[in-house]
Amino acid sequence: MEDTQPEGGENNRDVEVAPALISVHPTQDSVAVAVGSDLRVFDLRGNCGVTLVDETGEAFHKDSIRAIRYGANGKLFVSAGDDKLVKVWSTDSWRCIASVCSEKRVSAVAISNDGLHVCFADKFGVVWVVDLHGLDGNETLVNKKAAPLLAHYCSIITSLEFSPDGWFIVTADRDFKIRVTVFPKKPLDGAHEIQSFCLGHTEFVSCLAFLVTVDSPRGFLVSGSGDSTVRLWDINSGTLLDTCEVGSKAVMLLQWPFKGMSPNILLAFEHFSVLLLVHYLTSYLFCSSFQGILLVSCDFSSQTLGAVKVVSNMGDSFIPTSLGCSSSAELLWTITGVSKLHGSDHNSLACVRVLSGFKKTSPDAAGPELTVLDNNEVPGAEKLLEKLQGSVTVEEEVFLAAAEAVKTSMCNLLIKKQYTTEKREFRKRGRNDKKTKQ
Repeated sequence: MEDTQPEGGENNRDVEVAPALISVHPTQDSVAVAVGSDLRVFDLRGNCGVTLVDETGEAFHKDSIRAIRYGANGKLFVSAGDDKLVKVWSTDSWRCIASVCSEKRVSAVAISNDGLHVCFADKFGVVWVVDLHGLDGNETLVNKKAAPLLAHYCSIITSLEFSPDGWFIVTADRDFKIRVTVFPKKPLDGAHEIQSFCLGHTEFVSCLAFLVTVDSPRGFLVSGSGDSTVRLWDINSGTLLDTCEVGSKAVMLLQWPFKGMSPNILLAFEHFSVLLLVHYLTSYLFCSSFQGILLVSCDFSSQTLGAVKVVSNMGDSFIPTSLGCSSSAELLWTITGVSKLHGSDHNSLACVRVLSGFKKTSPDAAGPELTVLDNNEVPGAEKLLEKLQGSVTVEEEVFLAAAEAVKTSMCNLLIKKQYTTEKREFRKRGRNDKKTKQ
């Protein structure tokens, strides 16, 4: 007898919808986009699309990609997602040089600063480490095994970052916690020394980033959360240094009466002062909406955060699902899009937009004047858009429905639910994250 879903069950199609992702090479040599299971890369130096080489003989990924990332030196690239595969790519040849099978679906990835270890987190709250010693970017595919590094136990890990000096690995989860752990000299034996916990958020922590100065090479940690705040931390002690109320600051800058929003992705970079780019989707917890990017500054002398301006001229239907920039941060790359959009003729949607103007002319300037580049002004122009979007032109009306689908999907993922005993047993019988055979 077939199981029938109890009344009030979730819509699995909502859960499957995945946001489009974008990542930029540290020196802007290339740009990568993930839409569903499709990984697309454009070589900005050669002004051409990249052909990926994967010797597994199967599709590069068989389900939605949930995390993509370049290493600090740009030599490695990692992709991972719902197919429980973690793939390590050499950016010189764009060949898959290592493939790892995860026990659960993957939610976040990080590459150690020396490029010798890849860490990934699964939806059960475990962080795994893969040793890359001895791998050559031109060698044939190696099937690697991961070892457990640390765990948050039954709480989805939403963000994973190495400290700039490589001394710590920082993890955040949907149960409001941020954990700072000493990255061990022998990672395959596990990480057992906890430096601190950064506690204070009242909703899921959705993102982490580091701000670095000459005087503080270890950096300051910044976090974003579903409680509509961005917070500045001292990771050595776990001390909260400052809090920026994202919603209220954006209201002041825009004079727009809405309640708040959920910071979703953070990027940090430095010119005359350090500016923090806070990207957020419409709040999962409030009914008001906002499309745009909030620019936040950090004053290191006083260790405070302050909102600079809101970039809201990207179009009514353009709600960024991911951001990326190079180390120089001359351009901000943004993308909106989804895959597996139920009820649509489009299996996947992606639209890339690029902003310029981040270099300030003087330290006293109120903030950079940001400009959305026309398609012909974007590096790579139409060839890049054709590769990363799938087409040069995109119907904007479709993205409004796509944005709603992403919000619903991420809400299902990040906001914990309370289940009846009957529904819990039903979910156990129908779960699709059981361990796979190695």
